[in-house]
Amino acid sequence: MGRVSRRALVMAALSTLALPQGAAAAPRLRDATGRAGAPWWRAATEMRGMWLATVANRDWPSRSGLSAAQQRKELIAHLDRAVRDRLNTVIFQVRPTADALWPSPYEPWSQYLTGTQGKAPGWDPLGTAVTEAHARGLQLHAWFNPYRVSNDTDLTKLVASHPARKHPDWVVRYGGKLYYNPGLPEVRAFVQDAMLDAVERYPVDAVHFDDYFYPYPFAGQSFDDDAAFDRYGGDFANRAAWRRHNIDSLVQEVAARVKKTRPGTQFGISPFGVWRNLASDPLGSDTRAGVQTYDDLHADTRKWVREHWIDYIVPQVYWHIGYDLADYAKLVRWWSQTAKGTPTRLYVGEALYKAGAAGQPAAWQDPAELSRHLTFAAGYPQVRGHVYFAAREVAQDPIGAMARVLADHYQKPANPPR
Repeated sequence: MGRVSRRALVMAALSTLALPQGAAAAPRLRDATGRAGAPWWRAATEMRGMWLATVANRDWPSRSGLSAAQQRKELIAHLDRAVRDRLNTVIFQVRPTADALWPSPYEPWSQYLTGTQGKAPGWDPLGTAVTEAHARGLQLHAWFNPYRVSNDTDLTKLVASHPARKHPDWVVRYGGKLYYNPGLPEVRAFVQDAMLDAVERYPVDAVHFDDYFYPYPFAGQSFDDDAAFDRYGGDFANRAAWRRHNIDSLVQEVAARVKKTRPGTQFGISPFGVWRNLASDPLGSDTRAGVQTYDDLHADTRKWVREHWIDYIVPQVYWHIGYDLADYAKLVRWWSQTAKGTPTRLYVGEALYKAGAAGQPAAWQDPAELSRHLTFAAGYPQVRGHVYFAAREVAQDPIGAMARVLADHYQKPANPPR
């Protein structure tokens, strides 16, 4: 008998896994214009991803303090579920709070592994994730949060060797949390070094940022970067312009360093779904969102797409079709127009976590809502796929929303765009 690759064995075993019960019989949905969802033979290449969040043990590990074997078993189960659901990409959060899920020389081991920051878990989660994802034909995107340091304001709760304790002048307390100050050049250089260490060590398919740049507004508080603005902001019209410049610089510099460190590795970002409302800017979307990334997070996400500073963007369009303040359909149209004519690939971030959740409006209690999103987006060629938040809901699928997506849209596997 000839040699059989590990990947072939894994894929053969996983091919025997069945669709969720009832999925095969579900009909393909149509939108209001009668368009059907894209059939599988037109979807040979599309992003089908899921986020695997580790902050606060959101998706994995299920709790801190599990043994290395238990952690590995849970991680493998998420990868296997991705294959079963005919996904092709896992976006794995490996730096949730200025820490690491690999043996980093820059930052401590994450507390979400062992319960104690800085304590080695006895194995290499990121290295294992890359190897096992690739063995299953999955892409593994390494997800980093650049500036969040802690979900607490007490520096002394960080391990003594933590860079934030060595450089308390780098840190800003805001909204009950600690953040590195994006306005300091030495901070920007350090966080890049810390993140790029993972790219140097592992053949990750992409570097991924989420929606946290400057923190979301917190009522009654201001982000105290006065000293940094006094020192570095003199050439800018106002503080907001200076802050956007700081985030622009991070994005441009990371993009260049990723390409230099490991050519062919992608760089993608998944921002909050609204750049600016139409009332704020004639180029904005027909929305009335309470947060705008340009104004509140100082992230000019539209520029990053139009200038092709990033390889892909995954706006978090976490609302249902017809929502009066931020309609999914209007935002997909807006982002499609924004991406049109650029090399930046557009994927849509989907709020799977809302499907069937208590307190969500009636649209999210319907198992077909998520499938309708894909049906609608299929009418826009700029949309190259979807990413689901998050892995826990992919696994549990409480009302069958993901099963409906499989039946209506993911009847056959697809390769991710490159």
